[in-house]
Amino acid sequence: MITRGTLLAALAGAMTLTACGPHVRLPSHPVDIPFAMAESDSGAVLARQLAPTLYLQADETFPLARAVAVVHPDRPIIGYYLLWQHDVTGRWSPFSKGTDEEEIWVRYDTTHAPTDLWTYWHGAILHTSWRDKGQVLVDVQWGKHGSLPHGVDLNDLPPLRRMPLFYGMAWVLPDLWLGRLSSPGPLCFCHDYERYLDFDRPLRLATRLDVIARTAHPDSVLTVVFGDRYARKRPWPF
Repeated sequence: MITRGTLLAALAGAMTLTACGPHVRLPSHPVDIPFAMAESDSGAVLARQLAPTLYLQADETFPLARAVAVVHPDRPIIGYYLLWQHDVTGRWSPFSKGTDEEEIWVRYDTTHAPTDLWTYWHGAILHTSWRDKGQVLVDVQWGKHGSLPHGVDLNDLPPLRRMPLFYGMAWVLPDLWLGRLSSPGPLCFCHDYERYLDFDRPLRLATRLDVIARTAHPDSVLTVVFGDRYARKRPWPF
């Protein structure tokens, strides 16, 4: 039998655990960043040229905190590593990373035009051809910041990673409420599904890049710019 005392103790324990949730402390911008390129470097110019325009959902709460572009030294591909202030779910847990790292990769041809786009989508890598489509465009999911190639057929998403499921999760109130005890944020996505898919806030990533580097090992750069507690997802789509 669950007593009142047991419930109070459980509540106190949950609140204590939540209070211990990670607090985001980004490193100050270092002067000496491994493999960083000068703004005038041809690789840096190309990284800004191919940097996607992000389209955020209209009610997005958490800002983009840091962004790094990494030019691969041996392959015609550039990785864009994004650090959002929080993930809307789980941010109360002391075992979470605090920040939310997401990834986008653009492949280009000999004329430096984009040909392929990959995005990180909750453990899966989404790919679409971007040949002859011009400026790279990426839609950013509300709250969780999964990255979608603009115009992708949502029915083609992996079965357990489809938008209606995430929309339903946005109403799992206890998780979001606990998050509010740890850091500011929404209590729910309090709108309809159509609005959940409304990506109408453009953000030009080219103007937000903190660092552009050339290396096959992005972690050496990201650890310096994002801090030790970033998620360390797979560095490249291959």
